[in-house]
Amino acid sequence: MNALLAPVAALAVWTHLVLLWMCATRLAAVRRMGLVPDRTLPRGAQMATLPPKTRWKSDNYTHLLEHPTVFYAASLTLAAQSVNARWIVGVAWTYVALRVMHSLVQTTVNHIPTRFLLFAASGVCGLALSITALASVLG
Repeated sequence: MNALLAPVAALAVWTHLVLLWMCATRLAAVRRMGLVPDRTLPRGAQMATLPPKTRWKSDNYTHLLEHPTVFYAASLTLAAQSVNARWIVGVAWTYVALRVMHSLVQTTVNHIPTRFLLFAASGVCGLALSITALASVLG
């Protein structure tokens, strides 16, 4: 087995956990507020009325479907090339840890400077994986 697949699977599971957390939080807020779906409103208008702490979960779920796609592509490319160096696996796990920390910050306190640092650090990891994947494919 390629050890690089474990962080890929871990981030996929984390994304599903955030989805479940988002759904539970959103449903509870909708019930508390007594909202009834209104198809006449523009898309997302009713969701914009939800409390910020509820919206933060949705925002984070969206973020987990954006930049991590690059992580998945690079990691799976490396795995397909049988690249399994310890440092690459370490970078992949670091990426996952940073994304989980980013999620926890965004979904609880949403402190923007901290989120930015975590996002930037994970971006550096993603870039390292992407460059290594390209180099692997090009030989």
